[in-house]
Amino acid sequence: MPEPQSSDGAISPAGAGGPMDLALEEGESLEKGPAGPDGTGPAGKPRSLWSDAWRDLRRNPVFIISSLVILFLVIISIWPSLIASGDPLQANLDDAQKGSEPGHPFGFDPQGRDVYTRVVYGTRTSVTVGVCATLGVAILGSVLGGLAGFFGGWWDAILSRLTDVFFGIPVVLGGLVFLSVVTSSTVWPVVGFIVLLGWPQIARIARGSVITAKQNDYVQAARALGASNSRMMLRHITPNAIAPVIVVATIALGTYISLEATLSYLGVGLKDPAVSWGIDISAASNYIRNAPHMLLWPAGALAITVLAFIMLGDAVRDALDPKLR
Repeated sequence: MPEPQSSDGAISPAGAGGPMDLALEEGESLEKGPAGPDGTGPAGKPRSLWSDAWRDLRRNPVFIISSLVILFLVIISIWPSLIASGDPLQANLDDAQKGSEPGHPFGFDPQGRDVYTRVVYGTRTSVTVGVCATLGVAILGSVLGGLAGFFGGWWDAILSRLTDVFFGIPVVLGGLVFLSVVTSSTVWPVVGFIVLLGWPQIARIARGSVITAKQNDYVQAARALGASNSRMMLRHITPNAIAPVIVVATIALGTYISLEATLSYLGVGLKDPAVSWGIDISAASNYIRNAPHMLLWPAGALAITVLAFIMLGDAVRDALDPKLR
């Protein structure tokens, strides 16, 4: 039996819900998106959240500027001798508190050490503390929070009460108590302290994200088809629940760098002979009127570093949050 035709000669659908309806709906959905070889049109597959986010990040000047600053900081933290040939521990009391001079653009600190060299080498400490603490917090918090959100029950109840306890501990006061008994001058006690008090925030973010993701239809379909818990977590829930954790961890990285400088300034973080911006700021605070350069350069480097990571986190948040599109 021939298909009914419309007045303009086109074949009309065979009936509601039939194959022609599906074809027309697919055609309309493809026409709404721009055509192109990157999967945005009829010739390719629909873009995922991550590809959309990367496309937005490449067009965001805030992301580009902050990424370039962070790349520069990472490079000089790995190879500080590229731009600073001196020794950050070499001291000459005859040069104490002197201002800028040829070969020493930032002047000298109270012990006659080159401020420029110490600022450059202090980058390694700050970046190491920030990156290692963020990785530890993200991994520990994501695992505990993800398991609590997925299984619920007594595991979720215990984690919720435990996070409440840690949230009640003031960070600076906890650092004064915890690090005051540590005699090591390395970065690892500071990293361990930040991980100890920082994981509850990530755990709560991961828990809420997993609870939201496991209620989606594709997770319920996988469960109905007999998928194991590990497969659902790794293949279906984690890729769709990890975005908020990445955003919070990226922003928190700058906060952890600032926290390390604060603890070092108070004398309980890194200690001499370690090279840290917090140590230099603490040593220069008593000479701010006579030699302000000793304080301004390490404080400026700290501010630029923290601002770069916060800007990067804001750009990543805007790209990964569909509500902001």
